[in-house]
Amino acid sequence: MTDSTANPLHLGRQSELPASPEQAVLDYVPNPRDAALYMVRFAAPEFTSLCPVTGQPDFAHLVIDYAPDKTIVESKSLKLFLGSFRNHNGFHEDVTVGIGQRLFDEMKPHWLRIGGYWYPRGGIPIDVFWQSGPVPNGLWVPDQGVQGYRGRG
Repeated sequence: MTDSTANPLHLGRQSELPASPEQAVLDYVPNPRDAALYMVRFAAPEFTSLCPVTGQPDFAHLVIDYAPDKTIVESKSLKLFLGSFRNHNGFHEDVTVGIGQRLFDEMKPHWLRIGGYWYPRGGIPIDVFWQSGPVPNGLWVPDQGVQGYRGRG
């Protein structure tokens, strides 16, 4: 991890889409309300990665919820990180959990969860969920609001 808390790489600058998630640098900035327990939500309804077997695109609606501690993730760097998966081969489980774990390991929030609501390939939608641990006492955590896949019905 590059420490980009003091010197954000992307904020206020033109940035290229990273070639891979491993090359993506996530920027973190000081939490302006670090004394408050609150939740942040990012939704990426058009997330894509590649099937590791066929190389065909896989589509998902990702929802990332976290309760920040000393830092927050800078949204432009998060968008670039998520965009870097469009050329990345990975199973739904690996991609979803890997995104959540990387954010948790680098940002060190009080709590983080990710829901990966994957659209069907081969007729079966796969939803993947990961969280860092129990919800902190007193944190309001709304439902992620993504319905299970229903097809056309």
